[in-house]
Amino acid sequence: MFLQMPLLIFKFYFLLGASRKAYEGRLAAEKQDWKWSWDFLLGKQMSNKRLGILGMGRIGRAVAKRAKAFGMEIHYHNRSKLSSDLEDGAIYHDTLKGLFEQSEFLSVNCPATPETTKIINKETLGYLKKNTVIGNAARGDVVDDDAMVEAIKNGTVFAYGLDVYNGEPKIHPEYLKLKNIFLLPHLGSATKRTRWDMAYRATKNLEQFFSGNKPQDQVN
Repeated sequence: MFLQMPLLIFKFYFLLGASRKAYEGRLAAEKQDWKWSWDFLLGKQMSNKRLGILGMGRIGRAVAKRAKAFGMEIHYHNRSKLSSDLEDGAIYHDTLKGLFEQSEFLSVNCPATPETTKIINKETLGYLKKNTVIGNAARGDVVDDDAMVEAIKNGTVFAYGLDVYNGEPKIHPEYLKLKNIFLLPHLGSATKRTRWDMAYRATKNLEQFFSGNKPQDQVN
């Protein structure tokens, strides 16, 4: 569970940072000529909104649990519907369209597989309502970058927070030109304790394998 905690923090960090115009605020602060007004850098409030979760595995469920502290209504899409105890009140959508149409905020938690490559694309982004906030600390290749840039520019996406990219460390050049985007260089697990735990877990898997037991984490 400890391994999930930095990622959980980042899931909210990106949604909050993107929705509250953190990057634009930094630019304004650096210029030192900003003036407060009632509409200065108005962002979007997360509390009591609908959060869509794409990928309701362990991390997705933990994100949902913490989102409830914001009074958020949880919606999710997964390969299969969860049992009622794992759903814990979340609303299941059996299609991506159904999830995206309901989401005011969207947290991307799905793994990178052939099936999820560019699952967020021009068609699926078209299912969103205007001004949706998206946070992605999962994998870069689940997003079609050109389609995302277009959606940001046309207002479908209010803001996008991300820590993962296609072809890291390269970043789509258009992202670097946008103000309503909040990005960091893949820092989701960047604490000393987490990196030690990652190494320990990998070693434990090797020990289990070579002792003839089933490893805790398997790549299918």
